[in-house]
Amino acid sequence: MSGDDLLLDQIGPALSRLRRRTPASSRDLSRNLVLNVVADAPGEMTVGGLAAEMGVVQPVASRTVAACIADGLLRRAASQADGRRTVLELTERGEAERTRFAAEQRAAFEDITAGWSPADRVRFARLLVRYAADAATWSRRNAEGE
Repeated sequence: MSGDDLLLDQIGPALSRLRRRTPASSRDLSRNLVLNVVADAPGEMTVGGLAAEMGVVQPVASRTVAACIADGLLRRAASQADGRRTVLELTERGEAERTRFAAEQRAAFEDITAGWSPADRVRFARLLVRYAADAATWSRRNAEGE
C-alpha cells in the first residue's frame, strides 16, 4: 500500500476526531447543524427534508426542531409552493446564533492553525468548503437513489 493510500485511509478517523473536538456542547452542535441545513437548503425545508439531510429519523428531527422553535431560532410557516405544507424558516435570532457559532468556529480554526502559513490556511479552508459542498451533493444524489 502506498503512502498516499495510507493517508487517504486516515480521512474517516480524522473527520471523526474533528467532530469530537469541536469547541461546543452537543446541544450547540445539533442546533448549529439544524440552522445551517435550513439556511443552506436550495428551496423550502420541511421537518422530513431536514431529517433526510441530517441522516436521522423524523422523530429526532422533530424534537430538535421543536427545541429550536422554543428557543426562538426557527419558525414554522406555510409553504409558498403549497400552502398545505409547513416549512421551516430561520428567525432573526436564529441567524444571529448561526453567525455567533460561525465566529466561534473561525476563531478555533485560526487558533488551531496558528502555526500554518497564511497560504496553507486559505488552501485548506478552500478545499474543506469544496469538500463539504461536494459531500452535500453526493448525499442528496444517494438519497434520491434509495
